Amino acid sequence: MKLTNISAPKCTHVSLADLSSMRVHFIAIGGAAMHNLAIALKRKGMSVTGSDDEIFEPSKGRLAKEGILPQEMGWNPHRIHTELDAVILGMHARLDNPELIKAKELGLKIYSYPEYLYEQSKDKKRVVIGGSHGKTSITAMILHVLGQNKLTYDYMVGAQLDGFDCMVKISDAPIIILEGDEYLSSPIDRRPKFHLYRPHIAVLSGIAWDHINVFPTFENYLEQFSLFAKSIQAEGSLFYYCGDEHLKKIASEESSRIHCEAYGTHAHEIQDGITVLKNGKEETPIAVFGKHNLQNLSAAKLVCLSLGVSESGFYSAISSFGGAARRLELVRKGRDYVIYKDFAHSPSKLKATTDALKEQYPDRALIACMELHTFSSLNKQFLQEYKGSMSKADKAFVFYDPEVVSHKRLDSISKEDIFQAFGSENVTVFDNSEKMLAELKAQDWHNKNLLFMSSGNFNGLDFAKVSQELIP
Repeated sequence: MKLTNISAPKCTHVSLADLSSMRVHFIAIGGAAMHNLAIALKRKGMSVTGSDDEIFEPSKGRLAKEGILPQEMGWNPHRIHTELDAVILGMHARLDNPELIKAKELGLKIYSYPEYLYEQSKDKKRVVIGGSHGKTSITAMILHVLGQNKLTYDYMVGAQLDGFDCMVKISDAPIIILEGDEYLSSPIDRRPKFHLYRPHIAVLSGIAWDHINVFPTFENYLEQFSLFAKSIQAEGSLFYYCGDEHLKKIASEESSRIHCEAYGTHAHEIQDGITVLKNGKEETPIAVFGKHNLQNLSAAKLVCLSLGVSESGFYSAISSFGGAARRLELVRKGRDYVIYKDFAHSPSKLKATTDALKEQYPDRALIACMELHTFSSLNKQFLQEYKGSMSKADKAFVFYDPEVVSHKRLDSISKEDIFQAFGSENVTVFDNSEKMLAELKAQDWHNKNLLFMSSGNFNGLDFAKVSQELIP
């Protein structure tokens, strides 16, 4: 099936006067995603209010700057009234939330975060980036390339990116780039977020079981990606990683209805610690590295070309891409060492990131530190999925906090449970971050690299400060 040039639908223009009369209320406005959408709608001209039981930085300061920080914390049903055009419900709210109950009683329109994003983008060409890993990196690459090539676009990204002061933008742009999370939409809408976007162009980067508190079996988790593929609009496009057998099957099932195209690891060489893209006779040095990033880059290229970017325009732009925040982010670099931090926490991400740093610097020893922090990673059954995930590191330090296990109401796990699950002799398990830090300080850092991996922060480690303490 040939690639179809999908033209963008005509946008419906709304006057600023109409927008200023739109009233939207956010229940649980302080969430990472929710507060960005609230800011975007305020900037679009709407009247925005919100509530939450507690709001932390950076959400708190950013909402205050926009003039939409709730004056007092807590839930108040008096904030809900018939003049509201929409109520947007965050995952943090519970089913017995008094504001939610009042909104239902009044028959108001209640949207989940992704549902409202779809309402705001029904007249646009929608590009959705899905998969168990690489979503933020692929989305960030696409946004960077489109911006460098002066294309107009809207977007939603789940992580803060350099150069953006808000991670949601909604305007009259003809296209929108959406990071497609598979987690649930809201307490009253149990569909995965990416099922609601109905893309014209979609990416699936790979499938590796996650979120076991919501998807208790791999088969259940896998089904969500199949349903996502079925939501791609007729004659749309699906770009998928060629090395994933599950994605091959999904693509084969949809290939008569949409354009399906596989991508792999971009051709490259590593020259003096720098990854160089090979495109025929052309060579393009880039700042990011590792096979996963080179696969992410291939996906981003297919999307950008389908949106009208030239091949030369893509390579020129991607050469200045510095990476997404907390995705293989450089903390410090010296003559014979580098220190990186990464958001990696699932088994597939852990392996990809550890392997990437070892392959980029094959002549240096690697000490890789990871934190078991998520619900899945601290589950005794799921722990077995980590087998061999850090085997490429010369030393692998695994940290967990027994109090976090207790807080999440999970069965207790021991150091021995974790050691056996990872299944390699290079692993040392810590239940105290200060003890792990002391072990790091005892190392000779000549010709060694250090990698921190977590969706948390190792009980409050300041990575920049730690790097100075390790290598003065």
